[in-house]
Amino acid sequence: MRKSETYEFTPIEELDENGDGRNGWAPEPTVGELQLDERSSLRRVAGLSTELADITEVEYRQLRLERVVLVGVWTEGSAAQAEASMAELAALAETAGSEVLDALIQRRDKPDPATYIGSGKADELRAVVLETGADTVICDGELTPAQLTALEKVVKVKVVDRTALILDIFAQHATSREGKAQVSLAQMEYMLPRLRGWGQSMSRQAGGRAGGSGGGVGLRGPGETKIETDRRRIRERMSRLRRDIKEMKTARDTKRARRTGSGIPSVAIVGYTNAGKSSLMNALTGAGILVQDALFATLDPTTRRAALDDGREVVFTDTVGFVRHLPTQLVEAFRSTLEEVTGADLLLHVVDGSDPMPDQQIKAVREVITDVLRESKTPAPPELLVVNKIDALDPTDLTHLRAQLPGAVYVSARTGRGLNTLRDKLAEFMGGLDVEVGVLLPYTRGDLLARIHADGRIIDSSHEEGGTRLRARVPHALAAVLSQYAHAGTDVAEAADLSG
Repeated sequence: MRKSETYEFTPIEELDENGDGRNGWAPEPTVGELQLDERSSLRRVAGLSTELADITEVEYRQLRLERVVLVGVWTEGSAAQAEASMAELAALAETAGSEVLDALIQRRDKPDPATYIGSGKADELRAVVLETGADTVICDGELTPAQLTALEKVVKVKVVDRTALILDIFAQHATSREGKAQVSLAQMEYMLPRLRGWGQSMSRQAGGRAGGSGGGVGLRGPGETKIETDRRRIRERMSRLRRDIKEMKTARDTKRARRTGSGIPSVAIVGYTNAGKSSLMNALTGAGILVQDALFATLDPTTRRAALDDGREVVFTDTVGFVRHLPTQLVEAFRSTLEEVTGADLLLHVVDGSDPMPDQQIKAVREVITDVLRESKTPAPPELLVVNKIDALDPTDLTHLRAQLPGAVYVSARTGRGLNTLRDKLAEFMGGLDVEVGVLLPYTRGDLLARIHADGRIIDSSHEEGGTRLRARVPHALAAVLSQYAHAGTDVAEAADLSG
């Protein structure tokens, strides 16, 4: 168990041979631990290989990845960057439940428009597939429908691109109703232009009298083909999903507005996939959410309220991770979820310190956030860079990283190292969001006094005949509420104007 200090354990003498409590009680698993057990029990069954006869209808079925060969095209950047991209593709394939057998990479100015890797490399890839016994080829890029078809004809096994692979991982990991709807929409947007059919042989022919010579005009010949029927049904399903997601977005916006109206500052934890966002969330709040050493372990945002060392409450939100070349379909489908970052007072940008190229992670995350903010037409919140997993670095690498990212906070969510420094930074930032007010609260407004105690910090106070006179630092939203009780010479009204 990861957060053992948060549990109360039954004494050893009260546990039976199975570890269950006799007279006391055993620790209750967290929601994240239950999700991890469930996810581990749903591994894919070996032996369900894809036969050659099934290739033509691969997009109609759920992906079944088993023994795979990776292939990539290196068009720009250094050799180290190309190798890092292939390593990430291997991690994605393993997260999807497949076994990586081999990998090929080709240096080209641009991908081949016919087979992505060119005819010579395609023949070489076919030889590798035969040698390893692979049943799937995964390409490190988004292939056009024509490229998929042409490459499958050469290698004679199923071909999957990077986008389809990420969509498959999202489909496995989605748990909430909104998450499942978003993933389904993204899959259908990807699938629609890639459906394959058998032309006229699958068309609906007019039967009975309509098929004979006595049929009327328009009743003879092919009707709606199977692929046209599939496309129509997919479009109808996509329309329903968009309506459902829009309704769920309304509910999410309502909850966000309620949190914003409470005056409690919000922090959105963002970052590259598997950077340790959920682990940091657990370390800061004790949320007990799912933590797994896998890409895209978290898809559904989790919001928790926690108190800083000075007693000030903060709302933390764990968001979905980003990745290089994140599919456009996912960005569009998950836009309502990604909008959690637009209303945040602070972005806690988590970076994997053990990654060989953390600067590339930072660049990829900022590109997605910029796109989301541009669509919502909101200014970018302040960002605090947090480098995680420093326990996996030797002192030399850590020193080099500190020189590369001088303004960051360096922590280890697993060991707790640096978390106190991070909490101090958060308290310092949140303190800067408050304004100083002076009010005379009637004794009948004990509710407002309680909010000042909960959300602000009282500097001094005294009791008078007309009520409680106090000076305090409070969030802008609360200052606006207190403006009607301001006494002469205070800046409550000014603070309320600033908050508006």
